[in-house]
Amino acid sequence: MSFVGNEVGNERAGLGREFAVQRASRRARRRARRHGRRPAAGVVAAVTVAVAVLGLSGCEAGGGRDDAAVGDAGQQVIAPGKPGEPARTLSADEARKEVADDSPNSADFSYVRMMIEHHRQALVMTELADKHAESVTVRRIADRIDAAQRPEIDAMKGWLTTHGGTREQHKEHGHEKHGHEDHAAMPGMATDAQLGRLRAAHGERFDALFLKLMITHHQGAVTMATDVLSDGNNVRVEEMATDVIAQQTAEIDRMRKAAP
Repeated sequence: MSFVGNEVGNERAGLGREFAVQRASRRARRRARRHGRRPAAGVVAAVTVAVAVLGLSGCEAGGGRDDAAVGDAGQQVIAPGKPGEPARTLSADEARKEVADDSPNSADFSYVRMMIEHHRQALVMTELADKHAESVTVRRIADRIDAAQRPEIDAMKGWLTTHGGTREQHKEHGHEKHGHEDHAAMPGMATDAQLGRLRAAHGERFDALFLKLMITHHQGAVTMATDVLSDGNNVRVEEMATDVIAQQTAEIDRMRKAAP
């Protein structure tokens, strides 16, 4: 499992800078919507570049906190105005303020709670592969999914603990449900009957059914992650959702190639 874990980790490497740019763009758009205006593409781009540049300036080799502060003081970004309005010159602090706060909203909480349950079902399916699968490729795919999704569950549970997810859920629903959402509302979830057939299958029959169900399961996870990127507000949830999209899209491709 260590080799599989390292391979999964390597796929996720290098996404940090892309996350920062995507977050800045989405936040600028959300901030504009909250103030009842449509964001101009130039403003979004300027704020995105500002955040990326400021983030990189604080991470240069040999640059301490004092150096970063001095550098920020001299940073200026030209933000084009809306049609008919003049451009604005933003300081480092002003550029940061253009990015809205990332307080979690109901979409963030709903996504994390549901994705925990979604991942748990995937692990139920992968655990069957060790004894039921005939194909070495299917076993390896199951191992990869297991190696990726177990730590993701822990990360999401930690996020809920940090942000008071249980209390938020209690407030929203008026009663305690301990984080379990209606499975039927989650895209890609296998039904009890489908899981029963998977448990009863062995060899090539198991391999084919496992790939079919898991492809659908992953497609559902990508749909959920894409939705929260539009509706959510929290930076960490955005990072986790973007990771799910990248990881599970790659796995869908592998499973399609392995399918009979």
